Amino acid sequence: MSSPSTMDDGGIGTLFLLVCISCLVFISLWTARHKRTNLPPGPTPLPIVGNLLQLDSRQIVKSVMALYEKYGPVFTVYMGLRRVVVICGYEAVKEALINQADDFSDRGDLPTFNKVFQKFGVAFSNGESWKQLRRFSLTTLRDFGMGKRSIEERVQEEAQCLVEELRKTKQMPVDPTFFFSQATSNVICSTVFGNRFDYKDKEFLKLLQMMNESFQLISSYWGQLYTTYTSIMDHLPGPHNRIFRCLEGLVDFVTEKAKQNQETLDPNSPRDFIDSFLIKMQQERQNPNTNFHLLNMIFTTLSLFFAGTETTSTTLRYGFLIFLKYPEIAEKMHEEIDRVIGRNRGPCMEDRSKMPYTDAVIHEIQRFSDLLPMGVPHAVARDTQFRGYTIPKGTDVFIMLTTVLWDPKQFEDPESFNPGRFLDENGEVKKSDAFLPFSTGKRICLGEGLARMELFLFFTTILQNFTLKSTKDSKDIDLRPKTSAFGNIPNSYELCVVPR
Repeated sequence: MSSPSTMDDGGIGTLFLLVCISCLVFISLWTARHKRTNLPPGPTPLPIVGNLLQLDSRQIVKSVMALYEKYGPVFTVYMGLRRVVVICGYEAVKEALINQADDFSDRGDLPTFNKVFQKFGVAFSNGESWKQLRRFSLTTLRDFGMGKRSIEERVQEEAQCLVEELRKTKQMPVDPTFFFSQATSNVICSTVFGNRFDYKDKEFLKLLQMMNESFQLISSYWGQLYTTYTSIMDHLPGPHNRIFRCLEGLVDFVTEKAKQNQETLDPNSPRDFIDSFLIKMQQERQNPNTNFHLLNMIFTTLSLFFAGTETTSTTLRYGFLIFLKYPEIAEKMHEEIDRVIGRNRGPCMEDRSKMPYTDAVIHEIQRFSDLLPMGVPHAVARDTQFRGYTIPKGTDVFIMLTTVLWDPKQFEDPESFNPGRFLDENGEVKKSDAFLPFSTGKRICLGEGLARMELFLFFTTILQNFTLKSTKDSKDIDLRPKTSAFGNIPNSYELCVVPR
């Protein structure tokens, strides 16, 4: 007679064998299902974990680039259970976002933002809601001076305020992060909130801290873990939870601003973007299907506030780090500024056409810094045929802007910083179709015109007034980003500004 322990061992062995067989069958069916589809090629995903073995959350951009080299400009990866089609290189990106603009016009899933934004607001909505919000936002921003002389005057005034704040540093080493954040934020604040903030305003500094911290955390290892394994990470402690506290703090600020505006609203005289949205809400209050409601107002305003602050200020930060690394570039800009503008007036946008070297430098800063290497996720609005493959409706699409801005077919030796690539043989600015720092197509950045204006006026105004000095030898300055995922974040640094 068999002993109980022998029977137990046999039962356990049989159970183990059944589990193994079940797993093999599951994996076989999963693999067969994956291969039956006409999706773009890519590494075979494992059940549940997807392509975990091919994607390093600490170096997500580098991991995706390795797959680009192996599978070509269009491929499929699974971030856990999330299927993503990745599009790389200028030609493929142009084909998707311009030639098939309607197909690729939806916003894809960005879990770190979606947990708070919940697909509301102009940046993250889709369909008719997005179309109406984008149309309204563009019209309203134009009404408040976007693209006009009035917004240029606001930027010029803010640039002079920034110069005065930098003078107060008295040539001592300073981290410029919050100086640039305050300046760029005040420009967009004057439009969406109707006022600018003093550089010492504690509430303002707290807002900028939350914005800067959330942007950096989203691009960090923990942010990428959350993006890949959202359902698991939602239940775990860790630094990723700080992202949502920061974003919720920003939501609370915008909500309070909207409440204050509502209490003093004059429907015949809107003071800012929030007033205009509140008036639109009143006009549509009898429409049960309206897209102009409180949540869309809050998250559209926050989208403009966030994007109008963080992206431009980070580009400025990268630009001045580059000037410290290559002081000869700043010297050439000084010469052009002195020759065209002089010292007796501030720069204006009319000057740009007469300053090709400065314009080329700013183009190269945007190309080289590659601020959003993976872009903001798109999704296909319908079942889409693309380059012989079928992308099912709703599939997320990563447009790898880094493969456009650093495409060696478009920009020779892309890893070097070379303003000359944007100048022709006569020294005039040379355009490049592959210069897409704001993306392209129907989801192109709402604030492209304002950002271009800010970069020119802030760079030239600061260099008109100051010479830059580094706290370390230029050869020791590292231009590689300290994190590279959703955003490329430059290393922290200090500089001294010496009045000219």
